[in-house]
Amino acid sequence: MSNKNRLSDDELNRYSRHLILENIGLEGQLKLKNSKVLVVGTGALGSPALLYLSAAGVGTIGIIDFDIVEESNLQRQIIHSTKSIGKSKISSAKMQINEINPNINVVDTEDRLSSRNALEIIKNFDVVVDGTDNFQTRYLINDACVFLNKPFIYGAISKFEGQTTVFNHKNSACYRCLFPNPPKAGLVQSCSEAGVLGVLPGIVGTIQATETIKLLLNIGENLNNRLLSFDALKMRFIEYKISKNENCAVCGKNPTIKELIDYEEFCGLKNLKEDIKVDELSVEELKKLILDKEDIEIIDITQKNIMNLEAIANSKKLEVNQILEDLNLLDSSKKVIIVCTIGLKSKELILKLKELSYKGEIYSLSGGLSAWNNSL
Repeated sequence: MSNKNRLSDDELNRYSRHLILENIGLEGQLKLKNSKVLVVGTGALGSPALLYLSAAGVGTIGIIDFDIVEESNLQRQIIHSTKSIGKSKISSAKMQINEINPNINVVDTEDRLSSRNALEIIKNFDVVVDGTDNFQTRYLINDACVFLNKPFIYGAISKFEGQTTVFNHKNSACYRCLFPNPPKAGLVQSCSEAGVLGVLPGIVGTIQATETIKLLLNIGENLNNRLLSFDALKMRFIEYKISKNENCAVCGKNPTIKELIDYEEFCGLKNLKEDIKVDELSVEELKKLILDKEDIEIIDITQKNIMNLEAIANSKKLEVNQILEDLNLLDSSKKVIIVCTIGLKSKELILKLKELSYKGEIYSLSGGLSAWNNSL
């Protein structure tokens, strides 16, 4: 009897609490052992999903990511540790998965999921779990799953709220049925801009893992055509009914999208190229420029000073939209330093400015006003 059709003594002991469950038992545990699940992203949502899928004994787990572990990740991305800072998220996640359960076959891909590789990667798995944080990748996963007839376990988080559902399972709605078009680029803040309660993705990601296991075992009721919303501040779950859109561009009766498209362009991000370099200044470097009375212009684009941060003296307060609509608001004859709360929005703005052919010398303050205030 092959290993796929039996549990070793170690596995019998490891999964003993599953084996005594009426809806799982030996047959169910073998189903899990022979299942293949792809988790796209090893960050906030991917972390709890991967931990529980590994512990549950899903035999083959695929992980795809291209990022490295940063200290700011550790507040919520619990699959990584302080020792992982600076390492690739793929290697860090793989190591932790094998620490939890050495029986798991980890298929790791250190790359960005794209229209170039999505179909080839996803076709090898039974279920895809969404651990992403951007719209273009979600639309890509959705479309690939529809084309390959794979279930898509969706999750999303922001601030104190999260939501999850199961798309494309048993003829249920797909992501495009619920969100036919993405929001305008820049309208929805990312977690790095808006913040997120550290435990929130743990709750949502664990629900995603639960739905995945139920689906693989064909037990219980999945969240097909039901969107589960969670408000951590009110400790309240609300369920919304959703339905398949017969006019959906990808899964409807007469689909107009029949192959993977340019998702950056679809989401209005075509011009934000990754190869454009953003120069940064440290707080110490900026202080030296000020001390040396260099000819500089400091532009403060912080929107809400929720951290009660002290503004940099003689800085000019402008909104992002103002700048993008009129580049002449920036003095291109001077060194321009863009300042935001933590140094992320400033880099995004500079990317957009360079795409608009801004030619002046421009820098982002590393760490933003938070770093500046911390140095005072």
